[in-house]
Amino acid sequence: MQPRPSTRVVLSITFAALASIAAPIDEGTDGAPKPWGPIQILGRSTAPGDKSRFAYSQTGSFESAFLNTVVFVARGTRAGPNLCLSALVHGDERNGFEVARQTFEEIDPKQLAGTLIALPAVNAHGFRTGSRYMPDRRDLNRAFPGSDGSSNTAVIAAILFQTATRVCDRLIDLHTGSLDRANLPQIRVDLGNPAALEMAKHFGAPVVLGGAGPRGSLRREMTDAGVPTIIYEAGLPLRFEPPEIERGVKGVRNVMIALGMRSGRKGPPTPPRRIFARSRWQRVPLGQGGVFYPTKALGDRITAGELVARIDDPFTDARYEITAEASGTIVGMAAPQIVFSGYALIHVAGP
Repeated sequence: MQPRPSTRVVLSITFAALASIAAPIDEGTDGAPKPWGPIQILGRSTAPGDKSRFAYSQTGSFESAFLNTVVFVARGTRAGPNLCLSALVHGDERNGFEVARQTFEEIDPKQLAGTLIALPAVNAHGFRTGSRYMPDRRDLNRAFPGSDGSSNTAVIAAILFQTATRVCDRLIDLHTGSLDRANLPQIRVDLGNPAALEMAKHFGAPVVLGGAGPRGSLRREMTDAGVPTIIYEAGLPLRFEPPEIERGVKGVRNVMIALGMRSGRKGPPTPPRRIFARSRWQRVPLGQGGVFYPTKALGDRITAGELVARIDDPFTDARYEITAEASGTIVGMAAPQIVFSGYALIHVAGP
């Protein structure tokens, strides 16, 4: 019996094939653009005007099982950018999967310029099990650009990152809130990157939050590598929320129209007054844990000193009133739940 390949070998074979995607357009020896032709991904060819769906992993080994996800490709009939969508980098953030899937479903490749490439379930293991993390219990969105020969998560991050920087001209990474926290539909972007900022504005979310993002996140590392990247954050983890999904699909559509990939009327861009350069989380004060009940809602404008929540101690019946530490707009909030000292309660964006 032939030995099965190691995890590292399986990963290398799988992702190396993905890296074979052609550039969106090449110049010939005379300087003229080459004809727009098919695109090759994982040994599968998608011709102009066609769509493809296929398995990410081409092997049947035990170690490749967690890569049993899908790749969606829509190849336009005219030259244009490669727009990539990634979802479920955190496996419990399910709204993003539907944003990617429904966006792909509505695309008519015969009316498309460029290519839409979607990885709708990057962390397929987490999607199936409801886990935020990878099989080795690490956070993939803190592992980019990855490291060959390190942890399983770091190896996956490295090969995925190398592929994405080679393939994608633009990237939209799809997320939700984490750990029983909800996010107001929002775009997160490095305000110092003009191309990414234009995508962020055209998406048309209620708010845009500025910031480079944490080291190791896909958004930050891709942007630093020269691929303008934005994040769409909306809703709660571990569920599918139709309003947030519909808004995400519309937002991606707006970006594609702005990039010249498809025709149509864009929705209104996010107004400048709703683009915030900074935000902060307000946390449970020391010794005031208990059952959290917000008195404000996502999207509410609050002023410093205003009552925003209460926390009831279920053992002593003590009640703690939580007042706003700063003025701004509530863009993230914990769901009613048991909380402890230091737990992040309310995310407030301000000027």
